[in-house]
Amino acid sequence: MVNQQPNRMRGVKVLKAVSSPLRLQILNLLFDSTALSYSELMNQLKMNPSRDAGRFAYHLKFLLKAGLVEADVEAKKYYLTDLGKMVLDVADRVEKKAVKPRGMLVRTSHLTVEEFDANKIANSLIKEAKVPPELAQKAAKEAEKRLIKSKTKYLTASLIREVVNGILVEKGYEDYRHKLTRVGMPIHEVTMLIESRDVASDCAVAISTAGQTVIGEYTLLNIFPRDIADAHLSGAIHIDGLGTWVLKPNEVIHDLRYFYRHGIKLDDPKQAPMQPPSDFKAALYTAFNVMLHAQKETNATQTYNNFNLTLAPFVRGIEEPQLKETLRLFILNLNQHINATLELELSTTCQMIEKDAIGADGKQTGKYHNYQTESRLIASLLLDIFLEESAQKPLLNPQLIIKLNTNTFNNENLPLIQKAHELVAKNGLIYFANTSQKENQNAAFTSSGVKFTTDLTGDWETDTLRTGCLGLVAINLPRIAIESKKDANTFMELLRERFELAARALTIKNNALKQFGKSNLPFLLQKAEGDNYFRLENCNRLINLVGFWEAIETVTEKSPNTPESQAFAKEIIDSTLAFKQKLTKKYGRRLYPVLIGNHKAAERLAQLDVERFGVAKVKFSGTRDNPYYSSLNRIPIKAAQTLSAPVDTLESTQLLRGLSGGGSLDLYELEDAEFQASDLLDLTKGVIDTQTSAFFTYNRTLSFCGNCKKTYYRTLHKCPVCNSTSTLTTFDRFIST
Repeated sequence: MVNQQPNRMRGVKVLKAVSSPLRLQILNLLFDSTALSYSELMNQLKMNPSRDAGRFAYHLKFLLKAGLVEADVEAKKYYLTDLGKMVLDVADRVEKKAVKPRGMLVRTSHLTVEEFDANKIANSLIKEAKVPPELAQKAAKEAEKRLIKSKTKYLTASLIREVVNGILVEKGYEDYRHKLTRVGMPIHEVTMLIESRDVASDCAVAISTAGQTVIGEYTLLNIFPRDIADAHLSGAIHIDGLGTWVLKPNEVIHDLRYFYRHGIKLDDPKQAPMQPPSDFKAALYTAFNVMLHAQKETNATQTYNNFNLTLAPFVRGIEEPQLKETLRLFILNLNQHINATLELELSTTCQMIEKDAIGADGKQTGKYHNYQTESRLIASLLLDIFLEESAQKPLLNPQLIIKLNTNTFNNENLPLIQKAHELVAKNGLIYFANTSQKENQNAAFTSSGVKFTTDLTGDWETDTLRTGCLGLVAINLPRIAIESKKDANTFMELLRERFELAARALTIKNNALKQFGKSNLPFLLQKAEGDNYFRLENCNRLINLVGFWEAIETVTEKSPNTPESQAFAKEIIDSTLAFKQKLTKKYGRRLYPVLIGNHKAAERLAQLDVERFGVAKVKFSGTRDNPYYSSLNRIPIKAAQTLSAPVDTLESTQLLRGLSGGGSLDLYELEDAEFQASDLLDLTKGVIDTQTSAFFTYNRTLSFCGNCKKTYYRTLHKCPVCNSTSTLTTFDRFIST
């Protein structure tokens, strides 16, 4: 009993110390601020130094003697002791028990309603943002005070998070606030999304858009370092497909022979693998299913290389009408479900010709050069189907690529090439790959303009097939032109900095796919005989130079076809290629600067620049309400125009060949209403013979009336036959690129 007396007396002293509201207030101030000086305490208590000095000194001394506060003589600061912290915690609990605040209910993110508990705030801070426990307790306590003071009866987890984030910002802990930020969409944006026209026909659009918005925000907040995220948000760069950046490659180029040999291993363990196809119908069924399953793991388009040649061994013995209808069903299914590209090979010199042909049940059936007739038949039937299906409304998916060189314009192939240009002259869209150029002889292409050459190992199959485009980052060149104040040296330095930013963003994506690929890309990374199907390590990494000509015009104050502009364009290209060469070892050999279509980047970057700098300072295309930058090379063509006519534009095309290592797309704009197929064929032959363009297409604006089922070669706001406006649709894939 004798030994317990001093402890009891100390306990009484401690309780007496907190019996004064002023002393309790001093303890709370020291808890919130960690350490305060004598004068700082008085100021925060709003006490007068001359009038209240004695009263304040008395209370402070009482706390010191009770062991609740200690003084640092050298720093002239007062601190809360561990006993002081414990007493404050007990005082808070007593206060809650005495007051018994009711009605503080929280609707949690797990869709439950619970009673408010400040400890859960502290635990979340520690777990999610790695906040030190003491700071977490302080922030939680402050949040509780503010919420009680607001007399809020019904709380949500997001509201509590906003209050806590506000407290962290006020106290200068922005890094912790950054980690604690909740990603999502405002209620208004979700409402607008649900009510949009796109969702009216397909509710999956809303689900996909909302999901990608959340993942995109997560990527900016939690994956990218601050400089890359800020560069994207400000419009210095544009990261394409942000919502799937850490989940999927952008494009995939397939090799059907793999699945014709091994069958399809599905990512669902409950489903049995699909065996190699036994006939032509099964071969197309396999081709459709490969794209259907790979679509879940691909952000944009998928391409079948040498599609007609790969299918050729399955054709023999089948009547042509049956072949055509089976192909038609395949095309229409792709049109409805998958963003696809079919590449057609007409050359007799491509390397695949000498490869082993894979036929029914995965068996070898000789070499592919034995199936030239069947290969041309498939190409011819595909073009017939496109002509028939596009007779009224343009068939824009799947997309067709035809490989051409100076030797393909022979008697055997000429009817096919003429048929392709009939489709172009009417309302079709076909891409042409020029394999006459040495670097393109064994290249593979996608409809966006991405190119794969034998630049890694020298082996055609390893370098061009079962790989794809990892991702695309656009650099805003007009922004650099404005920020450099038209100084060429400053322009190149800013371009170098942003080129490396873009390269780093692509490396982050590559590392994420390597780390999580087994779980996120089970179909693409399936194995056969120890070999992964998809060669992630061989993917192209593309840096798109958006607003190329607008930037040149801003710096030189000259039109693009002047010697000054051409010289500056060459300087940009040479400097960019030099940056690429220096960064290759660090960021991968297949890092390429390119100039290919990217309408989202073209629109977004131009709109941000107009908002920031004003209409007068920004060179752009489009209108004041809908500005956009160039992101591919446009060549205007009038009816019956010869190849040599648009000399200035074609000179620019030759200049841009330096940016075609990873891909390119030259767009020949058909400006007049009527074009003869023969004129377009002559123009194509001229492009191939002169090696003007590596990859090109013809484009025109079409208006289709769903009521009259008629197509018009121009932009219309009202059908000239039925006067309808609601049933009129304008088709132009490149309207904003």
